[in-house]
This record gives sequence, C-alpha cells and structure tokens, in this order.
Amino acid sequence: MEPRDERGVRVRWLGRAYQGALEAVLALLIMVIAGVLADGHFGTKPTFLLVGFAIGFGSFVLRLVRLLNELQRPPGGDGTPPGES
Repeated sequence: MEPRDERGVRVRWLGRAYQGALEAVLALLIMVIAGVLADGHFGTKPTFLLVGFAIGFGSFVLRLVRLLNELQRPPGGDGTPPGES
C-alpha cells in the first residue's frame, strides 16, 4: 500500500472515532437538556433530569461499545489501526 493510501485510511479511521465519540456525548447532552426542559414544564424537578440522564448515559455507553467494535476492525485492516504495525 502506498503511504498516501495508508494516510487516507488512517484519516477515515480517525474520523469514525471522532464521529462516534461526538455522537455519544451529544446523546447524553440532548437527553439531559430534554429532562431539564420537561422538569421546567411539569414542575417536577429533578425527576425528568434524572430520567433524561439515565437514558442519555445508556445511549452514551451503547454508542461507545459500538464504536469500539467498529474500530477494532478498521477498513482493509488486520485489527490494528492504520499506520501501526
């Protein structure tokens, strides 16, 4: 594989890692914000905040597990990140 091709594979691999991490964090933040808004609307502080946090944290963990599974088999790879032997 040419160095240029290897660099492109590594960039795509890193892009997938950053995308997955961002999705995990956003899932948690969105659910916490939704919980705060629901508490404000229904006057039930902190019930929906805690429910939103629990659902968001579950989504966060699930996304990170899926991300780890994806990154353990990079494109065209043998299980190691591109550029590492």
